[in-house]
Amino acid sequence: KMRLVESGGGSAQSGGSRRLSCVFSGITPTGGCMAWFRQAPGQKREPVAYFDSSGTANYVDSVQGRFTISKDFAKSLLYLQMNNLQPEDTAMYYCAADLFDCRFGAGASWGQGTQVTVSS
Repeated sequence: KMRLVESGGGSAQSGGSRRLSCVFSGITPTGGCMAWFRQAPGQKREPVAYFDSSGTANYVDSVQGRFTISKDFAKSLLYLQMNNLQPEDTAMYYCAADLFDCRFGAGASWGQGTQVTVSS
């Protein structure tokens, strides 16, 4: 499996921005899927943004137009630019990779997470 390490979490005011980074190693995920997930306290982990197997970026409706996922595979990096942050974006954010079926199940690799806290 791949090893993924997130960074860039922290605190932000409502309307502010943060950029998360994920450095990965082990396998270059060409043809697979990479994603950012988040999990708020008491909530299920949910996908936020991901690249599908064709390399197309996809977003959950709640972050569409505010968040941007990008990648630099030459540097083994995945990013999540988060703009116009809102308190409901407060969560632990996880980087994930799935080189098998893009379902982010048992075959996926996960980072340890980075906390983002947004205050109003």
